[in-house]
Amino acid sequence: MNILLIYTGGTIGMVQNAETGALESFDFQQLQQHVPELYTLGHHIDVHTFQPPIDSSDMTPDHWLQLRDIILEAYDRYDGFVVLHGTDTMAFTASALSFLLPGLTKPVIFTGSQLPVSQVRTDGRENLITAVEMAADTDAEGHPRVPEVCIYFERKLLRGNRATKINAEGFNAFRTHNFPPLATAGTHIIYKAPLPATPLGESPQQVDERVLQHSPKGGAGRGHLCTDIVVVTLFPGMSEEMFAAQVSAPALRAVILRTFGSGNAPQRPWLLNQLNLLRQRGVIVVNITQCDEGSVEMGRYQTSRLLLEAGVVPGYDSTWEAMLTKLMVLLACDLSREEVISLLLQSLAGEITPS
Repeated sequence: MNILLIYTGGTIGMVQNAETGALESFDFQQLQQHVPELYTLGHHIDVHTFQPPIDSSDMTPDHWLQLRDIILEAYDRYDGFVVLHGTDTMAFTASALSFLLPGLTKPVIFTGSQLPVSQVRTDGRENLITAVEMAADTDAEGHPRVPEVCIYFERKLLRGNRATKINAEGFNAFRTHNFPPLATAGTHIIYKAPLPATPLGESPQQVDERVLQHSPKGGAGRGHLCTDIVVVTLFPGMSEEMFAAQVSAPALRAVILRTFGSGNAPQRPWLLNQLNLLRQRGVIVVNITQCDEGSVEMGRYQTSRLLLEAGVVPGYDSTWEAMLTKLMVLLACDLSREEVISLLLQSLAGEITPS
């Protein structure tokens, strides 16, 4: 199997400078020196390194488009892709790629580590080796086992747009609270059903072709994702002044409203008034829960029914990383407000479980 390894940056590719003690990126073309076991798998592995490597906290939507373009350009030459990425924003990048690669038929597996691969106790070596093995794995008929965007970490393969980072210290850095792992790696790799995520364009609910036709191209001068979005987290005692300040930007196109429980918000006249003003401005407001597990069920309680009447769109069980990147992609397409809302209510790449 031919595998393309894309190193964007992150802890996994660091070595310690002998003089300063600081961690620095090493040349991933020297990968065999640091992970010789990788080359006993019998696959042909090529390496593409971002120049310069990007710390994941500096990752931007333009980098997502750059990564998407690298994969598309190499798509026909490789059977699978492994992306090495810093953990801090890995869930954002994996979510974005799931929407930027519609109709994906090959594995794109993100991984990284909490300790540099050059250190003795690193988790990076096992993460990398297993991610490559999964990217090359096929079923009895020769089809890829995981033809979607995933994150592999600490012996679990997770759907990329369902994952969120939960741990900055332990090796179990990611979890998909509302979706089971796609596979687990022990003495054997055990893949779970059902697989895979339904690709764009092959969904029972056909996605508007304009999403594919107008998907923004990466690179300088070739379009950008829409970042005119704010995330507002409700809290007890929040004032209208503070809420209004967060949604006052003239260019604002969408608000992700992080509510309580199953999608509830305070029954304050000022909040409903602010939401109605946003609707009049054409701003889309999406409701997702602050809870790690569970789903928004608008209308279940009076507090969420009022939001529904104010035009707020349910985000179901979406992570905020997936909802943010989904909005960035859809708002960059040539779609009306109503068409964007319609697509938000659909599962485009397995990111939500619609009611």
